[in-house]
Parts: sequence; C-alpha cells; structure tokens
Amino acid sequence: MTKEEFLRYVDHSLLKPDMTEAEAAKGIRFAGENRCAAVCVSPLYVELAAELLFGTGVAVCTVIGFPSGAHTTFAKVCETKDMFARGAREMDMVVNIGALRGGDLVRVRRDIAAVVEATPAIVKVILENHYLTKEQIVTGCRLAEEGGAAFVKTSTGFAPTGATVEDCRLMRGAVSDRVKVKAAGGIRRLSDALAMIEAGCSRVGLSRTEEILSEWS
Repeated sequence: MTKEEFLRYVDHSLLKPDMTEAEAAKGIRFAGENRCAAVCVSPLYVELAAELLFGTGVAVCTVIGFPSGAHTTFAKVCETKDMFARGAREMDMVVNIGALRGGDLVRVRRDIAAVVEATPAIVKVILENHYLTKEQIVTGCRLAEEGGAAFVKTSTGFAPTGATVEDCRLMRGAVSDRVKVKAAGGIRRLSDALAMIEAGCSRVGLSRTEEILSEWS
C-alpha cells in the first residue's frame, strides 16, 4: 500500500472540544492537501470545512449525538438535517448506548433508522465498544445494518479505550458486505492503523494523521 492509498482510508478527525477556528482551518486544509477520505469536524466547523474542501474530493463528516449518544431521536434527526444543510455528507452518529446495554433493541434500531431516513448522507453508527460486551457489539452492528447505516464504528475517542484489532474483526464478521467498518479512538501508530485495515476496516479515524504519516518509509 502506498501512502496515497493509505490516506484514502483516513478520516482526519478534528473533534477536540477546545479547538479554535484557526486550528480547525489548519487541520481541514491538511486533509484537503493530503486527499484524505474525509475530515471529521465538530458541527460548529461544518460550513468552514465545506468551504475549504470544495472541489478537493475530500468528504465533510461530522458527529451526531456526540459523544454520549444519550440524546433524543428527535434531537439527533434535527442535528442531522441541519448538518446536511450546512454541507456535511457523512454523519457519525453515536448509538443509544444505554438502550443497547439495557436490551431495548427496538429503540436502538428506530434511533438509527430515523437518522438514516433523515438524510441522503452516509451514516456511520458509533457503538462505543468500551461500554459493551462482545455480544452487545455484535447486536449493535446488526441493528445498525437493519437500520440502514452504511458503516459501524468502534469508538468516539472520548471513552477510556478505543479501537482494537479484535473488535474490528468482530464487527466485520457481524455485518454483511453492504456495511463497512470504521476504526477510531486511540490509534497512534501507523502499524496499528494498517492492522485495522487488514482486519477489515474501510476507514480509520485519526487525530494524529500528520504524526502517523511521518512514520511512512
């Protein structure tokens, strides 16, 4: 795999809550110059990303119900519609973690489906695996597929732990070929990112993209 091919797997993540507009703009330009698959920004910076990335082919991604997922479905749907109107074409939504852990599977599926139906954008469902058993991860993946999501994603990056190769393999096996897998959270080395791609991930969310690229030889 070349560096350029690797970058087409990368969602360059700019989600720190204290990030300034100048810092966001710098990161967005970096993603555009390096032709990442997408840049994932907080809702506040979606319009900025859409402006700076126009014509680059780099997708504007944002987060929905972030980072806890403990939002009403109505709020998630409103946020999704607003973000699409402002230029986001990929939405990383956090699942209703409590409902998934509590076994309220109908509620989880409806929450996902409502967001999917609210937008033509790509929807990625963040399960936040740190809080789930292996069985709950598999169930969450299957509910995401039933709800029409395009991706399942390991983590927000805000839980105590993030992506693991083991979880990537588990999630890849839990869904059909129609649904892709995104790894995110705590990926700090090139070798880790490549291992997750090898495990079946079609995207990796990286906040340390520039540092990781410096390892390329």
